[in-house]
Amino acid sequence: MPSVKVFNAIVCIAVCACLTSAKAQNGCKGTVYLTLDTGHMGVAPLVAEVLQRQQVRATFFAADERTLNGGSSLDEQWAPWWRARAAEGHEFASHTLHHVYWRADLGTAQQPAFKVHPSAGPQAGQVQTMTGDQYCTEISAAAERLHKLTGRQPLPLFRAPGGKTSAQLLRVAQSCGYEHVGWTPTGFLGDELPSERYSNARLLESALRNIRDGDVLLAHLGIWSRKDPWAPAVLEPLIVGLKARGLCFRTLSEHPRYRVRLR
Repeated sequence: MPSVKVFNAIVCIAVCACLTSAKAQNGCKGTVYLTLDTGHMGVAPLVAEVLQRQQVRATFFAADERTLNGGSSLDEQWAPWWRARAAEGHEFASHTLHHVYWRADLGTAQQPAFKVHPSAGPQAGQVQTMTGDQYCTEISAAAERLHKLTGRQPLPLFRAPGGKTSAQLLRVAQSCGYEHVGWTPTGFLGDELPSERYSNARLLESALRNIRDGDVLLAHLGIWSRKDPWAPAVLEPLIVGLKARGLCFRTLSEHPRYRVRLR
């Protein structure tokens, strides 16, 4: 595992690379797509500062999750934060309103249903059954809340919590107008992993080494279980380092797989 000295060296290299990153952005050698899921929102203001400073636009997948101050990530207290991100040109999409994890398929192809486990909302922590129509409502409710908060129409995309899906769940989502977006294997930035085993230095080094053109990157606006927060400590040196390699950042509205569908 890299030492603190190694981590500092990596950060130094990345920051120094900032001098050439603007040039790299003008001559893209590839494109990556930064996506940020909601969480406890404790690092959200700092993440926004990094994105603004680095002039990087991201795609936010939002659920109405519990926050550090006892509120929720899509309540009125966070409305100014979401509106500011919209003004900066970021994109938004649903993460299901109550952060509903898929557990199993139930029902039939004609009448689909699912065993689910929401981690937010009035039924948080309770395993329950949800019809296909109810699951569609979960997706669209988050999109509608985002539209109200930002004034910007969210993308017709969604991300299932944990990336857990089934063929039946994807068919249901498509039937109500939403396409699922996960992340690429090397785009998993590791901010959910325990910091005791996966230090920020190790995660930064791995990401700078492995991320490639076309990757969809995943991070969060706060992870409850991680003791040493990944963001913003890793976020800025990662962005600077990837720019120095000639990788440009785009939102999912510019991704070749989704661009045509979004027109």
